[in-house]
Amino acid sequence: MNIKKTTKIYEGKAKIIYQTDNKDYLIQYFKDDATAFNAKKKSSINNKGVLNNKISEILMTHITSNSDIACHFVERIDDRHQIIKNLNIIELEVIIRNYSAGSLAKRLGINEGVKFDNAIFEICYKNDSLNDPIINDDHAVKILKILSQKDLELIKEYSYQINDILTKIFSSINIKLIDFKIEFGRDKNNIITLADEISPDSCRLWDVKTNQKLDKDIFRRDLGDLASAYEEVLKRLS
Repeated sequence: MNIKKTTKIYEGKAKIIYQTDNKDYLIQYFKDDATAFNAKKKSSINNKGVLNNKISEILMTHITSNSDIACHFVERIDDRHQIIKNLNIIELEVIIRNYSAGSLAKRLGINEGVKFDNAIFEICYKNDSLNDPIINDDHAVKILKILSQKDLELIKEYSYQINDILTKIFSSINIKLIDFKIEFGRDKNNIITLADEISPDSCRLWDVKTNQKLDKDIFRRDLGDLASAYEEVLKRLS
């Protein structure tokens, strides 16, 4: 697409969003910044943005090719930029958990790596000032009025479909999909659409044979070279 970047409209922890000369599309730029614990831990990891851009392209394309779920990804322009649809973002973070890990393991006092009988669906209120608190369906629908019950059920359905698709593609390259975070928005026709990114920044990924971490927990826990792990994920996906 012949689209030109114009004004910066948002800068987050890992990405910058720009307006374009076409109101229906934005340009998303992937930074090398790494953050953890609500940005209390920060660093810059050489090439991280490039790797996440390419990994997210592969996974987003795979989802749209294997489902009827609309996706904001349009095309990757270069190593760090991609064209995305302009969405009204829904103020929820959706987390799908296949194994116990991270905050859930700590919150419930269970060991990491326990496989659940069925995938677990969680939602958080997307609000940085409140540290994105975990909420339930009634909080989202009846108190915060973020969306309708019908739309929340559709997001659940989409999230489980995405989990099935991602689990299969990662399993095929000997990676366990432990959990992942996704976001949704509404396009100009009010269609609920997958947004943000899908990458090792937003997924927990463990090697099937060794349980070696291939995700941002390497940075969170000072476990080694983050970029090398992301390169390994991209190499296997490619």
